Amino acid sequence: MSVDPRLSINQATIKYADLATALRVTVEAGVPAIGLWREPVADVGLATASRMLTDSGLRFTTHCRGGFFTLPEGPARRASIDDNRVAIDEAATLAAAGAAGSTAILVLVAGGLPEGSRDLVGARERVRDAIGELAPHAAAAGVTLAIEPLHPMYATDRCVVSTLGQALDIAADFEPAVVGVTVDTFHIFWDPDVEASIARAGREGRIATYQVCDWKTPLPADVLLGRHYPGDGVIDLGALTRAVSETGYDRDIEVEIFNEQVWATDPLVAVQRTAAAFGGAVSPHLSAPLESRS
Repeated sequence: MSVDPRLSINQATIKYADLATALRVTVEAGVPAIGLWREPVADVGLATASRMLTDSGLRFTTHCRGGFFTLPEGPARRASIDDNRVAIDEAATLAAAGAAGSTAILVLVAGGLPEGSRDLVGARERVRDAIGELAPHAAAAGVTLAIEPLHPMYATDRCVVSTLGQALDIAADFEPAVVGVTVDTFHIFWDPDVEASIARAGREGRIATYQVCDWKTPLPADVLLGRHYPGDGVIDLGALTRAVSETGYDRDIEVEIFNEQVWATDPLVAVQRTAAAFGGAVSPHLSAPLESRS
């Protein structure tokens, strides 16, 4: 099976695989790139993880995740800001360890409403303020902070940024190389302004990463786990992929799936199935082929 050279496996798709296994099966499946999560990296230590990544020969595409900035000022907010500085440094180190063409991108999930609050607008402003604190550190490290809007069903507990437009409004205060956005099909496909927002993100140079998976109903009891292989649901991945491609975005594309059945699958089989699904549902709509990574 031919694997699209722009495919990257986000490590969440094979959540129960440790870092060594995740790297191994990605290579064995012929996938050229991987996005990592902080917890498996921490399990082995950043230095060891960097060596493992270098030895794998894979490109590094994103580091997941930073964020959770919505708490009011106090010790917990300070601890979150400090932890995000650490995550920025991790992203820079891993990008340097990856193969040529790796990107230093830290995905940011804003955080939900603080306990007892109903103030979504104020929570979003605290996200903007936190990014303002982190932007100089990210710029110095050569890392792009990629704000990820999440579906509105997560607005209260996970992410008060629900649309690509809201993410772009926050990012607009900063240089595009420092603060961009994550375009994730699962979270934004429903938005009637999605194609206009993608076009805006392209004009502003803000698309840091493009992530794909699919949506179908009924959702599971834990709605976080309702993601599916590309092509297995109702999202018009062709239209969204063409919209992203038309902006000139020509870099790696991650598949990120949270799904207990996928996680229970042998990780090599899951990566192989992901590659096949991507080839059928996404690859035909890519107008900008990956440039040489040499």
